[in-house]
Amino acid sequence: MALPETIRVKLSTEAAGSISITPVVVEDIPLRDLVGRMLGVTGKDAARVRELLLRGTLVSGGSRFRWAGFDAAAAEIEALLEEFPGPDPSRPFVPARCVRAVLSGPRTRIEITAAAGAKRRFLRRRSLWDALLRAAGEGAIEYVEYSYRERADVYRCRLSARAAGDLRASAALAAFTQLETLLRAGGYDAIELIAEREPGPLGA
Repeated sequence: MALPETIRVKLSTEAAGSISITPVVVEDIPLRDLVGRMLGVTGKDAARVRELLLRGTLVSGGSRFRWAGFDAAAAEIEALLEEFPGPDPSRPFVPARCVRAVLSGPRTRIEITAAAGAKRRFLRRRSLWDALLRAAGEGAIEYVEYSYRERADVYRCRLSARAAGDLRASAALAAFTQLETLLRAGGYDAIELIAEREPGPLGA
């Protein structure tokens, strides 16, 4: 039996830390979109995707999807998964495609979006994002994985003591006081870089 192109899904949103649930909305969504959400949980594992399709329920972020479960042929699922992007260690890191950076250490994790980092303070010619990318560029940026949850490639590099110090010194470039405080506190020795792929079929 061929896979259906669309699935009738009951969609509800669950508030974090609350038992309240929004009214259920019924939508017909492309099967490809539904499976794309599954990959954040299953990866490109055909057996796990098949299990979820049969179970008829998926929680993705704060949303719950429910549908009439069905048994799909393994070969059909594997063929569908081939259309999705996968890890590609040969891909170089392209700063212009980086959408988020995570500074991390033994007890530290600071997430910075490109939009927040690129926001300049009054009369500043440089942004915090400029400083972050410069610090990352001083080290060896290594490919880590393709994240189906992020729909992006993940890279990582170790920060030298000098690069980490430069970032602490650049904390004043942060447009937000709380972020400036976190950066000044230090405690980070690595930076994770999340880079979206160029436009194309399913981000391939």
